[in-house]
Amino acid sequence: MARHSYILIIGFLIVLIALGGVVLYHSHAIGGEPLDIQNSSPCCQVTFCVTGEVNDPGIYTLDGSNLHISDAIEAAGGLTEYADPGALNLDAPLSDGDIIHVYPLGDAPQKIKINTAEAWLLDAALPGIGPTLAQRIVDYREENGPFQSIDELLNVDGIGPSTYEEIKDLVTVD
Repeated sequence: MARHSYILIIGFLIVLIALGGVVLYHSHAIGGEPLDIQNSSPCCQVTFCVTGEVNDPGIYTLDGSNLHISDAIEAAGGLTEYADPGALNLDAPLSDGDIIHVYPLGDAPQKIKINTAEAWLLDAALPGIGPTLAQRIVDYREENGPFQSIDELLNVDGIGPSTYEEIKDLVTVD
């Protein structure tokens, strides 16, 4: 008899909890205040670091989209008189997490000319490019003519976005 009583009590509690949930749901769904949903345009924030020959090196955050390296340089107080502005592509897009280093005059690293470099040089000078990819770059150039822009490296079999990101600032088509 005692076991039968526990089952009845447990069953009664389950029914009571279920009814309470139904009442609570309906009281909020029907009689509750309407929700005020506001649409706001998303804000894009880009955080980046500027080092080297700028007046105020540091980490900055700018609001907006379609930002460029020139915006980063401006945020860092502009170039010093010792900066090499030719070593930067000021029109390049600025992305979240970028590190922009402004070299002094004469210290900018040499870029590899992908339209004339031999496979051994591409292999030796570019991170993530081994002998196989270096030869594919040369083969692509020979089959399709000179690269018109460095973005065309993405057309070379085996060069994906991550490899391209590693080498894009180290190469030129000039």
